[in-house]
Amino acid sequence: MKVLGLVLALCCAVSAQADEAELSGFIIDHTISRTGQEFYRYFSERITDIGDPDFNLVIKERPSARWGVLIWVEQDGTLLYRQFMQPSLSDVRDTAYAAADFVVDSINRRKIEAMFTDPIDLAEDEL
Repeated sequence: MKVLGLVLALCCAVSAQADEAELSGFIIDHTISRTGQEFYRYFSERITDIGDPDFNLVIKERPSARWGVLIWVEQDGTLLYRQFMQPSLSDVRDTAYAAADFVVDSINRRKIEAMFTDPIDLAEDEL
């Protein structure tokens, strides 16, 4: 009976440890149009050129016949970058490279700010 309890406790500990493990370095593509897919390709290329990312990003898109394509980048549900783009593919590469640089700078800035915040007096978000 003690052996069964130890095995059960060990399984629970391994399960809890597996839940804490987080994979990083993913850039998820939720784009629809050709412009969005080109943006994703160049954005991902630039992110991997900068270094091995230790964060996950989601690139989303909302096409509009009147305004062009609205593209935004999120990390953990937080909006990091948003821009309207025209459907022409001529400037997608430059825009995606600039967006990748901006996103990496924003993530690094958030990490530095998190190191200097005092979490003792502030309660975490409950949602």
